[in-house]
Amino acid sequence: MKRKRRGGGQVARGAAVSDINITPMVDVLLCLLILVMVIQPGLVKGLDMQVPPPEPEEMYSAAQARDQIILRVGAGAVYTLNHQAVAAGELTTQITEVFRDRPRKVLFVEGAEDAEYAEVVEAVDQARAAGIRVVGLVPRERAAAVPDSGKE
Repeated sequence: MKRKRRGGGQVARGAAVSDINITPMVDVLLCLLILVMVIQPGLVKGLDMQVPPPEPEEMYSAAQARDQIILRVGAGAVYTLNHQAVAAGELTTQITEVFRDRPRKVLFVEGAEDAEYAEVVEAVDQARAAGIRVVGLVPRERAAAVPDSGKE
């Protein structure tokens, strides 16, 4: 028995057919698509932080200012915790000591303009290791509007 080909020729039974079978290729592509869709959400990495909206300074009271602990990160991994210099190796222990008797475990991190991103992330990681539950980032202060010099 002979089969007919599309082009009009005939092929003997058991002979190789040169038509492309696309079904296995589609199956493989669908499997890859499903794998990518399942794996992709697990690859997303990030830091959970709270960035407060800018508010007028008169809304802050003196009691709130005393209750807030601010970790400033400078260039070259220079850390200050509420205006007290802290060595990079002792940052976790200092944060643990400061927050030992505080029920509210909230730390604000302020990065200097010339500080690297990795240095700020390292400070946040050390704060998390010290038991801090909420880490907030201090937004930059808006630069004062530069008056027009009158050049035209």
